[in-house]
Amino acid sequence: MNTNPAFRFSFARPFSLLSALLMLAMGLASCSGAGDKAAATNPETVRLDYAYYNPLSLVLKQQGWLEKDLAQQNIKVEWVLSQGSNKALEFLNGSSIDFGSTAGAAALIGRANGNPLKAVYIYSKPEWTALVTGPNSGIKSVADLKGKRVAATRGTDPYIFLLRALDQAGLSEKDIELIPLQHPDGRAALATGDVDAWAGLDPHMAKAELESGAKLFFRNPDFNSYGVLNVRAEFAQQHPALVDRVLAAYEQARQWARQHPAELKQTLATEAKLSEAVAAKQLERTDFSNFNFGSSQRATITAAGDVLKKSGVIEPGIDVNKTVGELIDASFASKLPAPAKGVTAAK
Repeated sequence: MNTNPAFRFSFARPFSLLSALLMLAMGLASCSGAGDKAAATNPETVRLDYAYYNPLSLVLKQQGWLEKDLAQQNIKVEWVLSQGSNKALEFLNGSSIDFGSTAGAAALIGRANGNPLKAVYIYSKPEWTALVTGPNSGIKSVADLKGKRVAATRGTDPYIFLLRALDQAGLSEKDIELIPLQHPDGRAALATGDVDAWAGLDPHMAKAELESGAKLFFRNPDFNSYGVLNVRAEFAQQHPALVDRVLAAYEQARQWARQHPAELKQTLATEAKLSEAVAAKQLERTDFSNFNFGSSQRATITAAGDVLKKSGVIEPGIDVNKTVGELIDASFASKLPAPAKGVTAAK
C-alpha cells in the first residue's frame, strides 16, 4: 500500500480527477527519489501526436490541460499530426515525437523492427477498420478479392486487418494486387474506381460510407487491435514522472469524452473537418471504457502478430510473445485509478 502523504491527500478531498491524478504522479515520483533528478533534467518541450483516429488526442489538444500543467515546470507542449500508425511509428523512431498514437498491432510491428517504443495506455477500443467497396462493385466477401486491386496503408491496423481477413478466407496478400496508399488517398481511389476495395480507417471510412455509398462488406471488431499510446523507451526511462503526467491528462480527456458525448462529437467534427453525421458514425463504434492492458488486449495483439509473421511482415525468427511482452509496459497505467463504471460512453 502506498503510504506517501501526497497519495493519501489526493483522494482525501474532492479535487478534480486531473488534480488527483497529478498529485498521484508527483507523489510516486517523490517516493522513488526520481522527482528532483527529473526536475533537473526536464526537456524544454514534450511532443505528442494528434490523430483523427484518436479522438482523445483531439480533446487533449483542444482543452489545453497538459499545457497548463507542464507550464508549472516551464515545459512546452508541441503537437504533431499523425495521418496513420505508420506515420506515428516513423515519428517515434526518428525522435520527432515523444508520444504517438497507433494501433496495438502496428506498435508490435514497430517493436519487432527495432523501434524502441513502449505501449503504455489504451486510448480506445475501436471498430475503426473494415473492408470497404463501392456500391456497385459486386464484391460481397473476402473470397471475392482474389485478383482484385485493394488499397491499404502498410504498417497500420487496416493493413493488418486485411491480412487477417485474407488468412481467414484461405488467401494471402499474394492473391490480391495491393495498392499502397495513405488512408485518405485510399478512400479517394475507391470513390474514383481506381481500386476495387479498400482497407478503410475512420473517419475516412465513415465519410465514404455516408457520403459515397461505400459498403463495409467485411467487419470483425475482434480483428481491430485497440488504440494504444506509445512512448519512446528512452523518454520513459529518463522522464517517468512526465509519462505519469501525460497519462493523467489523457485520463482527464477520457473521462471528459465519456461524460460529454455531444461536445466530443463537435470536437471531432471541428478538428477533423467532418460533418457531425460522419463524426457520430465514427464515435458510435468507438469504446472509451477501459485504459488498461489486460489478457484480451494482449491476446488480440499477439494473434495479429502471428498472422503478420505468417505473412512475412514480421521476420520468422521473431518471438511474437516475447516481443509483445517487451512492447507493453502497464506499470504507468497501473498507477491510475480504476476506470469508473456506470458512466455513459460517448456515442
